Amino acid sequence: MKIKYFGIFGLLILIVIIMLSFRPVPILDEEDCVVLEGTVTEIYEGGVKDVVLKLRGHSQVFYINRGLERGLDLEHLKADLVGREIVVKYPDHWTPMDITKSSIHISKIEHEGHTIFSELE
Repeated sequence: MKIKYFGIFGLLILIVIIMLSFRPVPILDEEDCVVLEGTVTEIYEGGVKDVVLKLRGHSQVFYINRGLERGLDLEHLKADLVGREIVVKYPDHWTPMDITKSSIHISKIEHEGHTIFSELE
């Protein structure tokens, strides 16, 4: 009898983990985002047409989901932002697929008071 309950409990835990893994990254109001300032060290394409940025002193990578399909140009971004200070705004989003939050979804990028990219409303 105990084995049956453990099996049902294990199945429920597995269902919850799967549901959490595939939940979409929320689009928040700007005031609800985490704000981070940093110097861009590298920009490259990753995933499926994602724009990926690395910031000095941070082990995480920051990405714009399908940024190249949204009209961003990799070469222009490199020329404009590498070596420069930017402000990144992002939701505090967690998924079992990335427990350590090593890959951060970008909601907005600002440089010298100008918006470079935003999916915020």
